[in-house]
Amino acid sequence: EARRQRRLLLVVVCVALLLDNMLYMVIVPIIPDYIAAMRGGGGTAGPSAPAGGNGSGGGNRSLLPARYPPASGGNEDVQIGVLFASKAMLQLLVNPLSGTLIDRVGYEAPLLAGLAVMFLSTATFAFAENYATLFAARSLQGLGSAFADTAGIALIADRYAEEPARSRALGTALACISFGSLAAPPFGGVLYEFAGKRVPFLVLACVCLLDGLMLLVLAPPGGTGARANMPVGTPIHRLMIDPYIAVVAGALATCNIPLAFLEPTIANWMKDSMGASEWEVGLTWLPAFFPHVLGVYVTVRLAAAYPHLQWFYGALGMAIIGASSCLVPACRNFGQVIIPLCGICFGIALVDTALLPTLAFLVDVRHVSVYGSVYAIADISYSVAYALGPIVAGQIVHTMGFAQLNLGMGLANVLYAPVLLFLKNVCQMKPSHSERNILLEEGPKGLYDTIKMEERKG
Repeated sequence: EARRQRRLLLVVVCVALLLDNMLYMVIVPIIPDYIAAMRGGGGTAGPSAPAGGNGSGGGNRSLLPARYPPASGGNEDVQIGVLFASKAMLQLLVNPLSGTLIDRVGYEAPLLAGLAVMFLSTATFAFAENYATLFAARSLQGLGSAFADTAGIALIADRYAEEPARSRALGTALACISFGSLAAPPFGGVLYEFAGKRVPFLVLACVCLLDGLMLLVLAPPGGTGARANMPVGTPIHRLMIDPYIAVVAGALATCNIPLAFLEPTIANWMKDSMGASEWEVGLTWLPAFFPHVLGVYVTVRLAAAYPHLQWFYGALGMAIIGASSCLVPACRNFGQVIIPLCGICFGIALVDTALLPTLAFLVDVRHVSVYGSVYAIADISYSVAYALGPIVAGQIVHTMGFAQLNLGMGLANVLYAPVLLFLKNVCQMKPSHSERNILLEEGPKGLYDTIKMEERKG
C-alpha cells in the first residue's frame, strides 16, 4: 500500500508540474488579441507572443521561443516583458516563505494550497479582458507555483528516500515539465481556434481540480498527524550558506540562463539574420524536447550505475550548454539553429537530473531530512534566470549584440563547470554528528527520532 500510494503521489505531483508549465505556455496563441486590444485595434495582431519559461524543482522551464509582436513604441514591449517575468518574480519573492512553511506544516497542505491558487489563476486567465487582469492571473500563477512546485518536488524527495528510485522519480517529474512545454502551444492553439479562448483554460482548470481532489484522497493534509513526529527542518538561511548547496544553486541558475535569455531574443534574430518564416520560428524549439527527455533518461541510468559521479554529469552538462550557446550565433539557417538548441536542452537535462537529487542527499547528510527549504532554494535559482530573461535579454542584445550575449552565456557555463569539482566527495559524506548528538542526548521525541536513534545504535 505504501509503495502504491507513493507512486500515485508521484502522478499527482507530475500532473501539477505539467499543469503549471502548460498554463504558462497555453496563452501563446491568445496574447496577440490582447496586444491588438491594447493598441485599440481588433482581431489578431502580429505573430505569437513571448513564451518564456519559469523555475520548479526543479523547475518548470519552457521549450518554445518567445516571440514579441512588433510595437510602435517601446512601452508595450516593456509591458509584455514584465507580464511574462511577473510569475518568476513573484516566485522569487515567495519561495523563502513557502520553503519555511513547507518545512513546518508538511508537504501535502502547501501542495494542495498551490493547486487551489493555480485553479484560481487558470479561471482568471479564462475570463481576462485586459492587461491588468492578465498580470494578476500571471502573478497568481507564480504564487501557486511557489507552493505547488516546491512542495511537490520536496514530497517526491521525501517519499523516494533511497537511490536510484529518487533520481528516477525526479527525472520523471522533469520529463513531465518538458512535455507540458511541448504540448501546451498546440493544445491552446487548436482549442482557441475552434472553441474560443476560454476553453483551453477551463480544461486546465478542471484537470487542476481533479488533481487536487486526488491529493485529498491519497494524503489528506494533517489527516494522519504524521507531521507532529517529524523533525524541524533546517532554516532556509542556514541552507543558503552551506557551501555545497550554494554550489548546486549557482549551477542551476547558470545553466538556465541561456534558455531564459534566448527565448525572448532568438525569434527576432532569426528573422533579421536569416529571414526565417513564421513556421520556422515557431518550430525552432520543438525538436529540443526529445534530447531533453533523452538527457533525463541517460542521467538516471548513469546515476544508478555510477552514483558517485553525479557532479561529473552536471559539469558535463554545463560544458555542453556553454559550447552550444557559443554556436548559436554562427548558425545561418533554420536547420542549423536546431542543433545547438537541442544541445542546450540536453545539457540542462543532465544538470537538473544530476543535481536535484544531490540537494536532497546534502540535506540528508549535513542537515535534517526535511526538503521544503532546500527545493525552495532550487526554485529561487530557476526564478532568478527566468525573471531576468524577458526584461534584461533584449536590452543586452540592443546594446552589445546577439553574438556577444551568447558568447557571454556560454563562457559563464564553461567557467562554472569546474566549480562542480567541489561536490566530488559528497557521496562519501556521512550523517552529521550534530544530529546524532541531539538524538542521543535529548532522547526520542517522536516516531522519527525513535527510529533514527535505533538505527544509530544498530
